[in-house]
Amino acid sequence: MYGLIWRILPGPWVSKLIMAVGLLAGTAALLWFFAFPAISPHMPFNDGAVDIEGAGAAGGGGSGGSGGEEAPEDGS
Repeated sequence: MYGLIWRILPGPWVSKLIMAVGLLAGTAALLWFFAFPAISPHMPFNDGAVDIEGAGAAGGGGSGGSGGEEAPEDGS
């Protein structure tokens, strides 16, 4: 495929190299600004396995107002 692109581009090797780098940069820009944002909502990368919405409310013991500094109960 890359050989086909190289043969189709006109001119000497210097101009082919410049045009090939331009094509590569254009393709990367199209992917970065249009394709990846379009498929981002469908990807599972932002699906968290831990529910953190109510983490402080049901945990207890962490912010009881005892006045002193306490070590975390989970050992970390």
